[in-house]
Amino acid sequence: MLVVLLFGGVIATRAVTEPKNDFRFSIIGDRTGGAQPEIFGRVWREVDMLHPDFIVNVGDTIQGGRDETAQNEWLELRPIWERYSHYPLYFTPGNHDVFSDTSRAVYEKETKRPSFYSFNWEDAHFTILDNSRTSDLSEEQLEFLKKDLEQHKDKNPKFVLFHKPYWIPLLMLGNTEFPLHKIAKQYGVQHIISGHGHQFVRIVRDGIAYMEVGSSGGTMQRALEQGHGMKEGRFYHHVWGRVQGSKVTFTVKEIDGTKGAGRMFRAEDWDEKGPKFDTGDPATTEKPRT
Repeated sequence: MLVVLLFGGVIATRAVTEPKNDFRFSIIGDRTGGAQPEIFGRVWREVDMLHPDFIVNVGDTIQGGRDETAQNEWLELRPIWERYSHYPLYFTPGNHDVFSDTSRAVYEKETKRPSFYSFNWEDAHFTILDNSRTSDLSEEQLEFLKKDLEQHKDKNPKFVLFHKPYWIPLLMLGNTEFPLHKIAKQYGVQHIISGHGHQFVRIVRDGIAYMEVGSSGGTMQRALEQGHGMKEGRFYHHVWGRVQGSKVTFTVKEIDGTKGAGRMFRAEDWDEKGPKFDTGDPATTEKPRT
């Protein structure tokens, strides 16, 4: 790829190397806020069948809330991590996971990850932030993000993940002047991914795709009793990411079985107003090409 540059009226070209990416990864949503063990187990079995290169979650793995029980809650989940230990697993801290200094120490011990960090996969870069105990991102987190992106500015594509999607009301009100969005624009972040709300949400602003991954096991009973379903983003699911060069595609997979209908759709077929397809069955609006 050639980029045309203009210096003092003189046209010059500079070659831009396409990143050598070819990998797949899975994103698992909240487990708690009222854990549904059979849902979480089904999600993991489906993810395992896809054979991703690695797995990342968006937080709320344990119910938490009490320092004296946090350690045992993590211990109860060790069999899952051991069963799927052949996949690198990157954790994101949620408010159910980290709610005190003690719970943060337990979280870091059990996940073998700090509460905020970054990693590269091939030519792509992932930054994991911690807003488990704040409503938005603290100055410390934003400063870490800026320094991290500066150090990895040549990586492409770039992903930023943290638990609480405080960006939803800001973007819905037309606000793109908040610090996170400015930093993302400055450093070419393409995807910002959160959890927390047990609802699938996707909003695109200035070429940055914001996505809230919904529940992979956290209860949605109240929403379902109110008649909310897939159309409102209330369905059990996980997300499958495919990265080829600089191109990123996400596929959202509703679980099958008694708590789901097994529907699947492209993330870009969902915008801030919700699904752009028939939620009864996406296949009804598609004509086979064969």
